[in-house]
Amino acid sequence: MSTHPLARPLSRPARPELTDGRALGVLLLHGFSGSPASMKPWAEYLHDKGYAVEVPLLPGHGTRWQDLNEVAWTDWYETASDALDSLVGACDRVVVAALSMGGSLALRLAQERPGDVAGVVLVNPFVSSRRKELMALPLLKMLVPSLPGVVNDIKKPGQDEVGYPRLPLKGLAEVLKMWRSVVPDLPKVTQPLLYFRSSVDHVIDSSSSQTVLGAVSSRDASERILDNSYHVATLDHEAEIIFAESADFVARVTA
Repeated sequence: MSTHPLARPLSRPARPELTDGRALGVLLLHGFSGSPASMKPWAEYLHDKGYAVEVPLLPGHGTRWQDLNEVAWTDWYETASDALDSLVGACDRVVVAALSMGGSLALRLAQERPGDVAGVVLVNPFVSSRRKELMALPLLKMLVPSLPGVVNDIKKPGQDEVGYPRLPLKGLAEVLKMWRSVVPDLPKVTQPLLYFRSSVDHVIDSSSSQTVLGAVSSRDASERILDNSYHVATLDHEAEIIFAESADFVARVTA
C-alpha cells in the first residue's frame, strides 16, 4: 500500500562541524492518526543547526485509517525505540521531541531508557483527558470502527499534517492503554523537560499539562504557552518559536 510522500520517514545524519565537533541527535515523534509531515519542517530546521534527526512513521499511520485499528501501542513504542537506537549508535547525546500522542511515547522512552535520553520536548502532548465519552470507548470500539477525524487543527491556512479523515477507535483505545503504563511512571522522568501548550486546542484539553508537569521529577522543567496556534502547533503560526527554543534546549541539555 502506497504512502503519501510527505508522510514517509525522515532521517538525516549529524553535522558535527556545526555543533563544536560533537554528534547530537533529535528523535521526533508524530501524533495519533497524523504522520511525519507534521514534524518535517521542525526536523529540517534542527538538521540545519547540525543535529541528526530521525522522524519515523509509526505503525498504522500514513496509509489508510483502517490500518490504525490493527496495531498495538507497543508497536509504536518499538518503532520509536528502534529509531532511538539508530541515533544513540551514531550520536554522543540524544533528545526526544514529540507532538500529541507522540508525547506519551517520548515520556515512555525517558522512563525506560534514561541513559539514552538527555532531554524531552513536548508539543501539546496527549497523556490524559477529561472527556467523559472516552469511558464508553471499550464498548464503542466494538460497535463502530471509527468516528469523524480531528485532522489539521491548525490556525495557519494552507497547512496539512497528512492525517486520517477518520478517528480509528480500536487505535484510540490503544492510546488509553498506553497511558496506563506511562502515567504511573511519570515520576521516573528526571530529564530536562520543555513543554509547549497551545491556549486554544480543539483536539485535547489542558489536563495533560497538569498530569505531566505535576508528576515528573525533572528539576529543569518549563512550560511555554502558544497563543496563536492550535493543536498541530509544529505547522502553525508559532512553529518558528518551537523550532528555535527547542534547538537552544538541545544545545543546553547536551552540553
